[in-house]
Amino acid sequence: MKRLRASGKVPAVLYGHGQESSLLTLDGKELAALLNHNKHFVQLQGASSESALIKDVQFDHVETEVLHVDLIRVDATEQVDVTLEIILRGTAKGTMNGGVLSHVAHTIEIRCPAHVVPEQLELKIADLDVGHALRASDLTLPAGASLIGSKDKVIVQCVTPTADADGATTAAGHEPEVIARKKNEGAE
Repeated sequence: MKRLRASGKVPAVLYGHGQESSLLTLDGKELAALLNHNKHFVQLQGASSESALIKDVQFDHVETEVLHVDLIRVDATEQVDVTLEIILRGTAKGTMNGGVLSHVAHTIEIRCPAHVVPEQLELKIADLDVGHALRASDLTLPAGASLIGSKDKVIVQCVTPTADADGATTAAGHEPEVIARKKNEGAE
């Protein structure tokens, strides 16, 4: 495997649709380009000319080198479930009115035909004002796609900031994350 990876290839396994699993090697540069663009659907060429979804990618311990890829066979028109990143576009008008933007959900799961799986989903937030939220139902999905889960799931909200006793500003209703406690804190 080390020699294979040293030559710029990545080991992979292709499975699904009731067929036997196939061991494959993928070109490392082509795979890196797919992963950099968050591609999910691939058309294999060579020993195996099939459509597949990238199901899992195993990286080394510092997440710089791909060690292995799992691919699942799909028909291009088959409905598949995928988790996609949500990218916020624009500047919420509520932030110009003193509000704080809170990006609550960074990913969402959808069901769509394999050939139309987008790289990511974008949500325009320019009209988002203080005290309002955008939900999963506000996302624009590709043709033939549907949400998995609640349409009322909050993706992003613009909240009024509050000041705590120390004067630190936090978003209303949200506790700041405690990174480390002092040694004597909590001891009686």
